[in-house]
Order: sequence, then C-alpha cells, then structure tokens
Amino acid sequence: MADRQISQVSDIVNRDFLKELGVRRVINGAGVYTMLCGSLMLPEVVQAIHAMSRVYVRLDELHDAVGARIASLLNCEAALVTSGAFGGLMLGTAACLTRDNAEFIARLPDTTGMKSEVIVQKAHRFPYDHAVRNCGVRLIEVETRAELEAAISTRTAMLLFLNKAEHRGQIKAAEFAQIARIHGVPTLNDAAADVPPVDTLFRLTKMGFDLVALSGGKGLHGPQSAGLLLGRKDLIHAARLNTAPHSDTFGRGLKVSKEEIVAMMVAVERYLDRDHEADWREWEARVGTIRETLRSVPGVTTEQFVPSIANEVPHVRIRWDRKVLPIDAADVVHQLREGEPSIELVPVPYEKDSLEVASWTLQSGEAAILAQRIRETLGGSRSPR
Repeated sequence: MADRQISQVSDIVNRDFLKELGVRRVINGAGVYTMLCGSLMLPEVVQAIHAMSRVYVRLDELHDAVGARIASLLNCEAALVTSGAFGGLMLGTAACLTRDNAEFIARLPDTTGMKSEVIVQKAHRFPYDHAVRNCGVRLIEVETRAELEAAISTRTAMLLFLNKAEHRGQIKAAEFAQIARIHGVPTLNDAAADVPPVDTLFRLTKMGFDLVALSGGKGLHGPQSAGLLLGRKDLIHAARLNTAPHSDTFGRGLKVSKEEIVAMMVAVERYLDRDHEADWREWEARVGTIRETLRSVPGVTTEQFVPSIANEVPHVRIRWDRKVLPIDAADVVHQLREGEPSIELVPVPYEKDSLEVASWTLQSGEAAILAQRIRETLGGSRSPR
C-alpha cells in the first residue's frame, strides 16, 4: 500500500496538467494580477499546505494561534487570515458595522439599526470598493478635509482609504487617520498590492489606521486566494464573528482553509526573512537584460521606473516612434499573447506607443526570451551583437 501511494504521488508530481488540459503556460511580464494568478507561491508555502492537509484541527483555535503569531511578527494588535484582500475589505467593513452585536451580525447586509455610511475621498473610488458596498453601506464622497469633517455624523460607520491613490487625493494617509481618530471613527486602508516595500506591513497600522487589508498572493508569495486583515483587536474579533466557521453570517462564504491559514503565516515569516536588497538587484538585472536587447532597435527607447506605492518594484517602460514603427501597443500585446511562448504585458493606458514590463513576475531566463520576442514584434528581428 505504501509503495502504491508513493507511486501515485510521483505520478501527480510529474503530471503535465497544462498539456493535459490544453492550457497555455504564460511568461508573466504584466505583474501580480489576479487574472494571471497573482505571484508564485514559495516552496515553503507549498510545503505548509501539504503538511496541514494531513491533519484535522478546530478552525477557531487555528485562527487564534496564527492571528496571534502574525500580529506579533508585524507589531500590530491583531491579525486575521482572510480570503484575499477583497475578503478583508468585506470583513473589515462588516466589523465596523456590527462590532460584536449578534443581532447585527445575523442581519447583514440589512443595516437597519446600524451606522451605515462610509466616507471615502472621491479620488479613492475604485472597482474593488464593491467589497465595501457589498455590506449594504452608502458611500459618501468628499474631496477636502473640511468636506470630510462635515460629512462625519452619527451615521458614519467607517472611513475608507485606498493606499495606492494617496497622491490623487487631497487628504494624505497620516492626516486621514488623524482626522478619524479625532472623531472616533474607525478607518480601513486597502493596501492590497502595496508589498513590497516590507515596511507597508508595519507602517500603516503604526500610522493609526484601525484596519489594513493586504493581498496574500502578490508580494508575499502566499496562496493567491488568501490575504491579511491587520489592526485593532476588537475589530479583528468582530471580523472573525462575521465569517466562517460561524454559520449565520454575512461572510460565511469567505472562509479560508486550514492549509491557507498556516501557509499565510509561513509566507509572512519567509517574507520578513528575505534579502530584499538581493531581490531588488535581481529585478534590476532583468530590467537591464530587456533594455540592452532593445537598445539597437530603431525608434525604440526604454527606461527603468518604479511605480508609486502599488507594485513598487523595478519596471521597464518601452516607447517607440510610430513614424518609424507603425504598430499599436494593443497589437504588440496581442501578438505576444498569441505567439509561442505566450507572453502577457500591460499597455500604458491611453498610449498607443508604450508598453510596461514588470520584472518581479519573470522567472529565471524569461527576461531574455521576453525581450527578444518584443524585439521581433517591433521589427528588430536580429539579436544585438
């Protein structure tokens, strides 16, 4: 029996699922997007999933223990492993609405009897604020500090902040958190894609945000379907009451498995232990490979840049003179996607002559392959000497 099980495990390990299913493997030069499965899990994270798949535990006990460990690592009051940052936003909002009121918890998304308004800067509206609206709240848009303070009332349940949009709004993060504290209203900061840098894991809760939602399957290299909610102990407790294993709750479908819970803990541990400077050097080396390959293509220019806040790692911006190379960025993206190997990139919004390449989702050797394919697609088919 043991030999047969070993053989079956070996068969699974060596099984080419993508070939079997007719699904193409992708070189991901776009970034840690959900549609491209986020980032790749670390081997230690996969090992944690395997180890936890072989035991039964009480889910509440595991949540307690892992939450306490992660909170200790990140120097915050409390932590909860969630079903992605989206799940964190939903549970964080629910916590601010219901606190530990059992009647309110059973009632959501009907907010009768609760504070039911969430204030957000107009410049911070984004598609994923649907997670907040799912809870039945009304979003109140403001632009200035005066408007924000005037909008706070007895109906205000929470203030919502989108971390990557800080430069777009008039009220910056520290001031936003300060205003909320003055008025005694909890804050929720969506920082889903904002690791790296590593200090995002500490800075926002230290700044005074009551809750911070983070993706687990991006820079942390944990399970794509997991995330973190960090912050105040009472609000994290309320978030827990609003989800599995509690049955009659708004967030019952937002459960995370025992495997994901421990895997996220391991992902945080390993991320804190990483040599972040070495990671940066590797990313810059990939950028250098791409730029050098494209350097001699007529009409093409490249530059290294680092996005502000979200996805804050080295990228390459590629531009070309459409008088020399009359091809649209959308056509380049399509040709790269349909070619072999399939490559995913992101066009620069509203620009027909620009592409961006993320360095951190490329695997060993892929920068050279990607660069050559771009070179060929732009018309410089011969490799540089």
